[in-house]
Amino acid sequence: MSTLFDPVRIGRYIAPNRLVMAPMTRSRSDAQGVPSDLTVTYYAQRASAGLIISEGVFPSAMGKGYINTPGIETPEQVAAWKKVTEAVHARGGRIFMQVMHCGRVSHPSLLNDATPVAPSAIQPAGKAWTPVGQVDFVTPRELSTAEIAGVINEYRQATRRAIDAGFDGVELHTASGYLPEQFLSSGSNQRTDAYGGSVENRARFVLEVLDAMVSEAGADRVGIKISPEMNYNSIVDATPQATYTYLVDQIRGKGLAYLHVALFNAAFDYHALLRPRFDGAYLMGGGLTQDSAEQALSEGKADATVFGSAFLANPDLPERFRVGAALNTVDHSTFFAPPTAKGYIDYPTLAAVQTD
Repeated sequence: MSTLFDPVRIGRYIAPNRLVMAPMTRSRSDAQGVPSDLTVTYYAQRASAGLIISEGVFPSAMGKGYINTPGIETPEQVAAWKKVTEAVHARGGRIFMQVMHCGRVSHPSLLNDATPVAPSAIQPAGKAWTPVGQVDFVTPRELSTAEIAGVINEYRQATRRAIDAGFDGVELHTASGYLPEQFLSSGSNQRTDAYGGSVENRARFVLEVLDAMVSEAGADRVGIKISPEMNYNSIVDATPQATYTYLVDQIRGKGLAYLHVALFNAAFDYHALLRPRFDGAYLMGGGLTQDSAEQALSEGKADATVFGSAFLANPDLPERFRVGAALNTVDHSTFFAPPTAKGYIDYPTLAAVQTD
């Protein structure tokens, strides 16, 4: 029977515990997508996680979807991330980079006046966070079949840069309504070529991106995140159970480090459907508490458990769970903010509280 504090294999690594820090957008980078020294401190503070998965990082300028989010395209971005990985490693931690191309969930003001790209020219509902505030999403430009190969190559190059920057691996963000999920879902993908129509065609982009990432990092340093029926950013799929069954069946046998499944709105138990179909580490996320995480592990429903805001507000979350200490209260008003310390690196550790 596994507990939160047992080691676990995640790809080529042995994590010291089964508490994974979730990828969380914090919007603390500069206008050029370069993380600051505050970001170095932020991740180093949380190095006691069994594994850190970074905030979403755009692989190319066209993948940017929000103001002040980081990239992994320019030498300046790579150099800044190298400081982060070195700081995490110095404290004995492991960190994967989440690669996040937002596709249609963007705005020309974030893309040097270019039109966002997508599998189909379907305008999503909602608003984009831009330098001038929130504005309506626009109708994206449909990628040509020939252009898709170029986007896949952007993921490959981003993976190489992430490894060069010292990341222990990479995660493909295939949730939250971003580009991979736009291809995967029938509501956002109305193509009639090899990348649209059947579930086999709609999953093709995700599978080819994974193969490209594996070619650079090795399968045991690549993970994938999915969130069936999250329906974020106006994503819908007509047959989600069939879609995700097919996808996971296809990635089984690739030797991936992990499958990260975060459930928020789904009434259906996708964990019960998908865990038996995957042959690597199974990471469960979505509103977990210490008790529910312990139960999932003890019942063999997951290999590791993923925590978001609890890690944000408690940099020493594993220690707090271990000794049964109270948790800091999350300050929602500072989730996304200018690059300042408040609500970012000023949450006290248990040791600091006990010293006061």
